[in-house]
Amino acid sequence: MNLVVDLNSDLGEGAGHDEEILDLVSSANIACGFHAGDHTSIFASIQLALQRGVALGAHPSFPDRENFGRTEMTMPPAEVYSAVAYQIGAFHALARAAGGRMNHVKPHGALYNMAVRDRALADVIANAIFALDPKLILFAPVGSHLDTAATELGLETASEVFADRNYLADGSLVPRSRSDAFVHDPTEAADRIIRMLSEGKVRAVDGTDVSVLATTVCVHGDNPQAVAFVREVRKRLELEEVMIAAPASSP
Repeated sequence: MNLVVDLNSDLGEGAGHDEEILDLVSSANIACGFHAGDHTSIFASIQLALQRGVALGAHPSFPDRENFGRTEMTMPPAEVYSAVAYQIGAFHALARAAGGRMNHVKPHGALYNMAVRDRALADVIANAIFALDPKLILFAPVGSHLDTAATELGLETASEVFADRNYLADGSLVPRSRSDAFVHDPTEAADRIIRMLSEGKVRAVDGTDVSVLATTVCVHGDNPQAVAFVREVRKRLELEEVMIAAPASSP
């Protein structure tokens, strides 16, 4: 296998093992304060990522610290636009202040999951990103409304898959409320990622195969097993001679 793939993780969320994960990934999606973190943690996370040569990404959320950004919300489009623009704008400024540059944006939690299936919400997010910097890359599942909205606007996308989450037959993630939402074995997770890369398939919880495209692989940083997962996935990728590198936008 001779491929290039990005390995990303959601960080700056207070999980306590960010430094270990940053030694293993190529992209960091850093919480922007609306579901976790604040200006101090954002800047510190950016500095840690820069020290390790890890690409910087903003991880904006609905304003929902109480529920860690995982509760679906209905907000007027203008409020969603300003919330996303505010978060990525602040992140952009802190990245510049630290001597770095934001490379990508990955919405968090409910904002991400809703935009995957809601074209109107996806358009709002894509337009907020494009207005700040049209060269930013948006992480989204291939073929989702979020992916399509970004592509039609002219943003580049990275097709995201998840190492530590199970899939439904329609290609969406199994809801966290279900007992089968997570993959618990790092070796199984690594096997699944290799199959996604080599065959473009993942086995859904009902036993059917779902078509996927993987250019960036996420391991959630708040998973207690996150370090073991990232380490095992990275080891398997290297054994298969897959190059691990962050996506780069066109000049």
